[in-house]
Amino acid sequence: MSEYLIDANLPYRFSIWNDDRYLHQSEIGDTWTDSEKREFAKQRGLTIVTKDSDFSDRIMMSGPPPRVIHIKPGNMKLARMFEFLDKHWESVIQLSKNHKLVNVFNDQITAIE
Repeated sequence: MSEYLIDANLPYRFSIWNDDRYLHQSEIGDTWTDSEKREFAKQRGLTIVTKDSDFSDRIMMSGPPPRVIHIKPGNMKLARMFEFLDKHWESVIQLSKNHKLVNVFNDQITAIE
């Protein structure tokens, strides 16, 4: 059963997202609006994983559900981003269970209740 919705703006093939816990947006429709994605995740209890600041902005105003993991890599190259996420992903997951928003920067992870 899926727990996370990986937004279309993130790579589909990252191995850390290659199990049944993850549903990539390309599997449900690439043309959905942010509101449609948010509602889909809310109805299914999914956490949205995205690079899109619209989701984190909205959760700060309206709260969960859904919860959001906001990837903010800055100028980090894709390979380096994968290395960072691979190393810290389990910590990100644990934070996301108790916080409405987890921000993943290229050098730190922050969480907001």
